[in-house]
Amino acid sequence: MKNIVVLISIFLGSSLLASTVHSPSPFHAHKGFNAGFSKGPEGIITIIIDKSNYELSVYDNKGWYVTYPVVFGNSSLEDKKMEGDKNTPEGVFQITGKRIHEKWDRFMSINYPTAEDREKFNQRKQRGEIPASARIGGGIGIHGTWPHEDFVIDRYKNWTLGCISMKRDDVEELYSISPVGTKVIIRK
Repeated sequence: MKNIVVLISIFLGSSLLASTVHSPSPFHAHKGFNAGFSKGPEGIITIIIDKSNYELSVYDNKGWYVTYPVVFGNSSLEDKKMEGDKNTPEGVFQITGKRIHEKWDRFMSINYPTAEDREKFNQRKQRGEIPASARIGGGIGIHGTWPHEDFVIDRYKNWTLGCISMKRDDVEELYSISPVGTKVIIRK
């Protein structure tokens, strides 16, 4: 059976507003849909992480480039409310730093919490959704798995404290094409 992939992108001028990739298989082969790409992405890239589909997709100036399977913190897939809830935040972020990590292979930090995250956090406190003593948290990023544990991605096993986790080979590829400043959209 052939795998049919449908990409729908909505642009306003040169800005990508929304994009959806659909495939009948729940998980894609290593290197995502764009297996075997030989050139790197063209121009500025954007990373879109879809929590509902457990996917991280990369878009360049030509559109969709590649999709990777990912996992998150808490299985509820809720938006991050406070430090320690293990939820992955939703919103628009940027990669603020990159480093090789002894346990998780590569780590790309994102600028959580943003001003918008702080506003949501304070509103939740005012409504009593979270304790008055709660802290917003931080240290969120995109990283690999523990050595020899890529199977957690194949099994949809959410295990992080709120970060996005990828297979080690995948995170190395993403790391190589994602400069500091890359836009990261996390949505459900």
